Amino acid sequence: MDKIFRVNMTDLTTRIEEVPAAWAGLGGRGLTSTIVSAEVPPTCHALGKNNKLVFAPGLLSGTAAASSGRMSCGAKSPLTGTIKESNAGGTTAQLFARMGIKALIIEGLPEEDKFYSLHLTTDGVSIAEETELLGKGNFAVIEAMEAKYDKKVGVMTIGSAGELKMASANISVKDPDSKIRSHGRGGMGAVMGSKKIKYITIDGAGATAVAIADPDKFKAAARVFAKAILDHPVSGEGLGTYGTNVLVNVLHEAGGLPTRNFRFGQYEGHDKISGETMHETIVARGGKPKHGCHAGCVIQCSQVYTDKEGKYVTSGFEYETIWGLGANCCIDNLDDIAEADSIMDDIGVDSIETAVMMGVAMDAGILPFGDGKEVIRLIKDEIGQGTPLGRIMGGGAASVGNAYGVTRVPVVKGQGIPAYDPRSVKGIGITYATSTMGADHTAGYSVATNILQIGGFVDPLKKEGQVELSRNLQIATAAIDSTGMCIFVAFPALDIPECLPALIDMLNARFGISLTGDDVTELGKNILKLERKFNQDAGFTNKHDRLPEFFQEPVPPHNATWDFTDEEIDAFWDF
Repeated sequence: MDKIFRVNMTDLTTRIEEVPAAWAGLGGRGLTSTIVSAEVPPTCHALGKNNKLVFAPGLLSGTAAASSGRMSCGAKSPLTGTIKESNAGGTTAQLFARMGIKALIIEGLPEEDKFYSLHLTTDGVSIAEETELLGKGNFAVIEAMEAKYDKKVGVMTIGSAGELKMASANISVKDPDSKIRSHGRGGMGAVMGSKKIKYITIDGAGATAVAIADPDKFKAAARVFAKAILDHPVSGEGLGTYGTNVLVNVLHEAGGLPTRNFRFGQYEGHDKISGETMHETIVARGGKPKHGCHAGCVIQCSQVYTDKEGKYVTSGFEYETIWGLGANCCIDNLDDIAEADSIMDDIGVDSIETAVMMGVAMDAGILPFGDGKEVIRLIKDEIGQGTPLGRIMGGGAASVGNAYGVTRVPVVKGQGIPAYDPRSVKGIGITYATSTMGADHTAGYSVATNILQIGGFVDPLKKEGQVELSRNLQIATAAIDSTGMCIFVAFPALDIPECLPALIDMLNARFGISLTGDDVTELGKNILKLERKFNQDAGFTNKHDRLPEFFQEPVPPHNATWDFTDEEIDAFWDF
C-alpha cells in the first residue's frame, strides 16, 4: 500500500501517512505541484520555514516500462520565486515506487545550526546528525554511502553550493553506475540546504515488485511502447549514438545556436564541440558512447567521457552544458568543458544556469570570452569555496547581471535561457516566456517540430502556429512528467501512432483504470493551471511572461527578431 513519508526538520520527527484520496491518481510533477500548491504559502521565503521539499516518483516508476525511471522534486524556487518541479534519472524513483513511497515531504527548519542526513527504508525515515561529510563533494558522499551500505543504496545529496544555499544549487542523484544525475534547475539544492540535510539515502531491502492490475495487458503495451522508442530515428538512433549533443551542428545550421551571450546564431567553432566530435573522442579514448541514466532506459543518450589517459571525467555530458560553455562562452575545447562539467557535478550547481551565468560574467568583464581554464578556476575556487564573488556567481545569471550592471542578461523569471535562440526558434521563445517555472526548454520542447520536424513542421522563423505549438507541448509535457517517463519519449509519441495509446494502456493496466487520451490532456492542463495559480498568488502577472528586451535586436544569420506582441503571448493561456 502506498504511503506518504513526512519529515519535520523543526522538531526532528517523522511520520507515515495514508495517501489522501485526492492524491491517489497523481504522480511525479502532478503530485509535487499539487502538494506544493496545497501546503506552501506562495509568498513565503523559498529558504524559510514555510517552504517544503517534495519528492515523488512517476505513475509508471518501478515498473518494466521502458525509460520510466524519472523522479520529480518540487518546492518554491529560490531562483525564480515561482513553483518548481525538477526531474532526474538515477535509482531513486524506482526505489521509491517499489518501497511504496508515494511521496517524501520535508518541512520546517532545524532549530540548531547542525546538518543532518535522512535514511529511508520500507519502515519509514530516520534522522541522524551529519558531521563527517560536510563540505565534501557529491562524489565523496556517494562513495561513502556505498561503503557504508552497498552499491544498491539510493543517494540524493548536495555539494558545497547547496550547503551554502546558492540559488543555482542542485540535488545530485546516484545512478546505477555510481555516476551523478541532477535535479538541476531552480535551486532545489538550496532548499535542501536550508533544511540542513546533506544527503538522503534509500535502502530498498524488503521492497516488493510494483503491483500491476492487469499484467498481460501491461506487458503487451510495454512491448509496443519500447518498440516505438527504438524505431524512431531520434530516440532510437541519434540520441544513442551522439547523445543530446547531436544538436550542436543541427542548431548551428539552423542559425539558432546562441553564441557569445546570445549575439549570434552560429558558432565558428561548432564542429570542435559537436556530438559527432564528442562521439569520436569518447570511442578513441575507450569511454562509453552509450549509457543509461536509470535502469530500463532504452534510449541510452548518456555517455562516459574520459580524458586522454582514459580516466573518467564526466557522464551525462549534455548539449545544453556543452552549448552554454562552448558556443555561448566561445570555448571550443571539449576537455575544458568536460572538466568544468565534472566540477559542477561535484559541488552541485546547475550546469545550464552556471553556463548562462558565465556568458553574463564575460560581458561583465570578470573573465574574457573563450577562457576555459578561468571558467574551471571560477567554478572550483570561487563558487565551490563560497567566496564573495563565488556567492554572486552561484546565485545565477540574474545575480551577476544585477551585481555588475549588465543589461544583456538572458533570463525569464530569473532563470537562465538555455541553448536555443528564441528569435530563430520562435516556438521555444513562447515556452521560455510562458513556462510556469522560468525559462525552461523541457517545459514545451518546440525544437522537435520547429527544427527536427517531428510531429509535423512549424517554420521556426515565423510567428504563425508557435503559440499553439508551445501550448500543446507544455500540456503534454506536464502529463508526461507525471508518469515518470523520460521527456524523450515525446519524439516517438509525436510521430508513431501506436506510441501514445501504448503509454495510456500501460497506465490503465498498472492501476486497473480506463483513462482516455482526453483524460491525459486534461491532467496536463490542470497541472499548468495549478502552477500558474500558485505563481499568481506569489505576485506574478502576465507581465512576467516576457523575454528580455535585447531579443528585439536582430540575430545573424537570419537577422530574426523577437516580434511577438504582449497580446499574442498572453493568448497562450486561452485554454
